[in-house]
Amino acid sequence: MSLRPRFGASWFALVTLLAFAACRPGTVSAGEGFQPISPEELKMASEPQAPGAPAIILYRQVDRDDNGLTSHEDNYLRIKILAEEGRKYADIEIPFFKGNGNVVGIKARTIRADGSIANFDGKVFEKSIAKAKGLKYLAKTFTLPDVQVGSIIEYSYTYDLSEHYIYDSHWILSDELFTKAAKFSLKPYRSNYSNVGVRWTWQGLPPGTVEPKQGGDHVVRLEAKNIPAFQTEDFMPPENELKSRVDFIYSDELFENDPDKFWKKTGKKLNDQLEGFVGKRTAMEQAVAQIVSADDPPETKLQKIYARVQQLRNTSYEVQKTEQEKKREKEKDANNVEDVWKRGYGNGVQLTWLYLALVRAAGFEAYGVWASDRRNYFFMSKMMDRTRLDANVVLVKVNGKEIYCDPGAAFTPFGLLTWPETGVQGLRLDKDGGTWVRTVLPESSASRIERRANIKLSEGGDIEGKLTITFTGLEAILRRMEERNEDEAERKKFLEDQVKEYIPAASEVELANKPDWSNSATPLVAEFSVKVPGWASGAGRRALVPVGLFSATEKHLFDHTNRVHPVYFDFPFEKVDEVNVELPPGWQATSLPAAQDQNGRVITYSLKVESGKGTLHLTRKLTVDILLLDTKYYNALRNFFQVVRTGDEEQIVLQPAAATASN
Repeated sequence: MSLRPRFGASWFALVTLLAFAACRPGTVSAGEGFQPISPEELKMASEPQAPGAPAIILYRQVDRDDNGLTSHEDNYLRIKILAEEGRKYADIEIPFFKGNGNVVGIKARTIRADGSIANFDGKVFEKSIAKAKGLKYLAKTFTLPDVQVGSIIEYSYTYDLSEHYIYDSHWILSDELFTKAAKFSLKPYRSNYSNVGVRWTWQGLPPGTVEPKQGGDHVVRLEAKNIPAFQTEDFMPPENELKSRVDFIYSDELFENDPDKFWKKTGKKLNDQLEGFVGKRTAMEQAVAQIVSADDPPETKLQKIYARVQQLRNTSYEVQKTEQEKKREKEKDANNVEDVWKRGYGNGVQLTWLYLALVRAAGFEAYGVWASDRRNYFFMSKMMDRTRLDANVVLVKVNGKEIYCDPGAAFTPFGLLTWPETGVQGLRLDKDGGTWVRTVLPESSASRIERRANIKLSEGGDIEGKLTITFTGLEAILRRMEERNEDEAERKKFLEDQVKEYIPAASEVELANKPDWSNSATPLVAEFSVKVPGWASGAGRRALVPVGLFSATEKHLFDHTNRVHPVYFDFPFEKVDEVNVELPPGWQATSLPAAQDQNGRVITYSLKVESGKGTLHLTRKLTVDILLLDTKYYNALRNFFQVVRTGDEEQIVLQPAAATASN
């Protein structure tokens, strides 16, 4: 599954090491002091290669030492403030993962336009910026003093990484600001006691940049100049796929140059590990006998086993515990599926492999698959990076069908995968090294937001009534996942805020039921009381009612003229609205918008308004059945959503009772 740690390691730790002694590098690093200030930097008022930029990075340096015992990364940045908007870069935020290390040695200062210096001696704060899959994302934050247009700000800090681990190293050259010059270095892990080697790949290096090379001192270095600012857009592919970067891959085996040979060897190794973990046939047969009946149809057996596995405690979705807490609770890592079953808990990877063992014991043909999570990267086998096969799922063959399952992914229904696992390449394991497969990408109808409203329109133009929203498939998974560790009050606010985001006007929303947040097999259903003051507006003897009651999230979608990156949706989806409006006594519709039925093949939009005796009935449907769209098709996509906006902004013309009597 995705969104969870792998066996016996933190999220991005690669290899656990035996304790050993190592020394810090003897070269000058980015963390050892500020560099001299040049008159040219002080006088700079603009950058020709970044016209209009509010600020630019004058210089950046990253020095990484992967010695394993005191591994660390020194960072240094110098930024020139060129416009009033650029003053926001005085607010510094340095993110890090709790449990994988800390940020230490922060030094910072402001160089005023006249060359005088204001050293930072204020307080550094630590704040939580996100919680996910048991990991806590924190940031060190502080604000530099007296930053004005023309100022230079600079700061340095060190990522102090946890001992006895080798961590994946990455040089991310691209930044939201144009970078004039940058230097990177990596001192790879070397040991007389273990055979760990490193290789590196790169993408999108700026023109004229010499590829990273290792010197006689074993340090890998790279220098780059004039790195363009990275532009962020809505609905774009993972930033890791788009940014200029260098990735380092560690391995305790000899590197193989032939991808086919590499994956055959890797597949056999992964299969041996898997079979060693799931190979408890007798114990699993006894367990299956407690779950299914002999006369259950095949798919019923699969669903019963799936539901039983999901009832077990999934430690991957708990708030991460300290080592002391784990010792107190005496939680040891499971050695095999029998351990997981007897204990009644396991992490997400282990629970998915438990399901594999159980369905095999029930007589099904089933395979373990290591798939590629497309949330952060698009997988390419030629890169020969095992760590990018980071989602484990089960492939079951039944009644001529192939069903992909991931019960270790919390809140995921039977036969559905979490969105990062859908439509991706994976290695189906077997003793011969495995076979490449591609997981299923669900149709838009599998992930649906359905909004049904019964409302009354007042003579003053307010609408008020009941709204039921049903989230199915991946839409339900996302919300249950996001709110899994929150209390009832926070979940209530979360859903109410979503409704307010849908409505393109100020609204009053109150959750009226208690949705089922824990059951992955059923949709997430939320009921609300809703009031929108002034939804209908007067125009002489008429009242005008907009038809797009829940259209706010599409109002500004793709309204930019130009596009830099491809368009990337997380998954295909549907939005279906049905609104019944009760009109005030004597009111009637005199003009209805023409029905819309736009078919762009991969995207469709329909809208229909019908009038009855004292009522209106509105139906709207938006379907997106696409994942990735090249920039050359952006104008067509933009034009389509302009049609959607135009349709949503149409108005129903009503004639109030007084006007009707007058006529």
